[in-house]
Amino acid sequence: MSPSEVGLIGIALLLLLLLLRMHVALAMALVGFLGLAYLTSFEVAASLLAKEFFAQFSAYSLSAIPMFVLMGSFAQAAGLGEQLYRAARALVGAVPGGLSVATVLACGGFAAISGSSAATAATMGRMALPEMRRYGYNLALAGGSVAAAGTLGILIPPSTVLLVYAFLAQQPVGPLFMAGLLPGILLTLLFALTAYLICRARPDLGPTLPPVPWGQRLRASLAAWPVLLLFLLVVGGLFFGWYGPTQAGAVGAAGALVLGLLNRRISLWGLLEATQDALRTSTVILALIAGAMVFGRFMAVTRIPFDIGQWIGGLELPPYLVFAIIVLIFFVGGFFMDSMALVVLLMPVVYPVVLQLGFDPIWFGVIIVLVSELGVITPPVGINVYVIKGIAPEIPLAALFRGIMPYILPILLMIGLLTRWPQIALWLPGLAR
Repeated sequence: MSPSEVGLIGIALLLLLLLLRMHVALAMALVGFLGLAYLTSFEVAASLLAKEFFAQFSAYSLSAIPMFVLMGSFAQAAGLGEQLYRAARALVGAVPGGLSVATVLACGGFAAISGSSAATAATMGRMALPEMRRYGYNLALAGGSVAAAGTLGILIPPSTVLLVYAFLAQQPVGPLFMAGLLPGILLTLLFALTAYLICRARPDLGPTLPPVPWGQRLRASLAAWPVLLLFLLVVGGLFFGWYGPTQAGAVGAAGALVLGLLNRRISLWGLLEATQDALRTSTVILALIAGAMVFGRFMAVTRIPFDIGQWIGGLELPPYLVFAIIVLIFFVGGFFMDSMALVVLLMPVVYPVVLQLGFDPIWFGVIIVLVSELGVITPPVGINVYVIKGIAPEIPLAALFRGIMPYILPILLMIGLLTRWPQIALWLPGLAR
């Protein structure tokens, strides 16, 4: 068999293993190893597997991932999300759908110190859902707004998905984080506008709260200043070149821990629990990356990505039509796979094509994260929806997915805006150069 035929069989085997519920990292590593062993030799494949795993787990550039994950765990344990929610509720609670709007804004703020979609949805869901239930909000709207706004955790920096993309695409982390900032802010506002318009059209879905005195609004806003300070310390330091990604993550983790100790929200047991959670999450991410690298080596030997690129070039299709096909592949893949796993699985195949078409890799990273956000909330996987279901089991799953539907439009609109005006993502990275 030719290398390309072996590659196609390998892809089919990988899909079969995924359907059998094997972990994505193990499936990619196994298929990559078997494919390399067939095309070269068992000794070469075994040596490459050992070197690849050692290289990935000992790479200094990857140390940024556990640091930022630890920052998010400490921020969650420190109760910083609660401070954000109180501030947002005091500021916008009196507008139509005020609690939904406040939840979206608080999710955007917490995403800036979390980096995780599920963590953002879980943190805000525990606070926002009881409040919205108490004020008679429609359960589908309540759950949908939290699940949708939680997706901001993988777009607004520091984003673990952007970190993984940076490593796989060999792109600098700082410019990628800068590229996600403006689209993240715009998407937050679009989500908030969606919640506002829904409740403006149907006041029975989200009652308006009594206005809060300005003094109370000011006190609630001042209580949330540590979150803004922590974000500026981390992302601002990257923007001005004060330190690299790993140091930025370490500064953020230390800052979140100090804030938790100062407000007495982190106990010794809480510290151990948050550290254990960060360790578990980091291990999963690193295993995914290592498996993807082995599978990527196998794909490179088969030359399938390059053959695809040449084939597409021979078709003489417009570059943006090919780009639309790639986005569609990610969109459909998100129905069945977690966003992180989807990125590491498809990157070895589509990234060479993207470079051949001349698209900016920084811009493409933001687009892929936006498309991955759709996978986080669409059935049947929709991990954020299941997170909310775990927090509020009384809300039917069908109602949660129904509540998500209005929030798909803002994500699609944001993808369209970035496609039409790439400078929305590239302006800030351009200033940092």
